[in-house]
Amino acid sequence: MPEAPPPEARMPQARTPQTRAPEERAYHHGDLRRALLDAAVALIAERGTAAISLRDLARRAGVSHAAPAHHFKDKSGLFTAIAAEGHRLLAASIEAEAVPASKELLEMGVRYVRFALAHPAHFEVMFQPGLLRRDDPDLRAAQAQTGELLRSGLPLGTPVPDAESSALAAWSLAHGFATLCLSGNVSRFIGERDPADAFRDIVRASP
Repeated sequence: MPEAPPPEARMPQARTPQTRAPEERAYHHGDLRRALLDAAVALIAERGTAAISLRDLARRAGVSHAAPAHHFKDKSGLFTAIAAEGHRLLAASIEAEAVPASKELLEMGVRYVRFALAHPAHFEVMFQPGLLRRDDPDLRAAQAQTGELLRSGLPLGTPVPDAESSALAAWSLAHGFATLCLSGNVSRFIGERDPADAFRDIVRASP
């Protein structure tokens, strides 16, 4: 009869950092959730939201197919996390530099355009409620933060109904210009000029 293997050979071997699955190594050495978000943003920038799948995301991040679902449950959860992050990035951009009160609303619009051009994937996701879990607490808090910041650029003492209308008008102007820039519909009008600077000049020239 063949000899039985020694007891230590029958014992399951401990998994070393080299033999762990990629997502386990990511947990050990960094932030897997961060890596998945970064990979998702890159995919959205390349393909748009409609072409994203959790399987593609796992492949791009180099992790198991189950890893994205573990963190985000589904695509809606993934997009919600990206949107919340986008609102926080937008808030940081708006608050980046103090400006005179008389120019505050205009400069907020300029920073809004700069944000959209610097973070097109976040921008694409942030304002598509059909992609998101609209009752997600993290998303709602981030949206409230950017909303308050944008309203804070209005002159002090503006009545509430007028403030809401003015904030909507200012947002529409900046958002529309940013969207036209991202879709390639502005370059023939502004040439080589920086789009955010062009936006500032257009608003200043308006009646």
